[in-house]
Amino acid sequence: MKQVIETIAKSLVDVPGEVEITEIDGEKTIILELRCNAKDVGKIIGKSGKTVGAIRTILSSMASKQGRKAILEVVD
Repeated sequence: MKQVIETIAKSLVDVPGEVEITEIDGEKTIILELRCNAKDVGKIIGKSGKTVGAIRTILSSMASKQGRKAILEVVD
């Protein structure tokens, strides 16, 4: 899951070298924290949050196949 989200995020931003994803693994939940350049946060979030919403939908569908929940947080 982490690799897929990292690939998507790197394709959206101007500075792909600064994209960093931290995975916090729990029993039933996975939390992914996405960090990137401050100038690229808007590109990850998208207009009205549509881009980050689509990324979260992809993440949730991958996690549900494993019987888990996934949360994506965009951290400044």
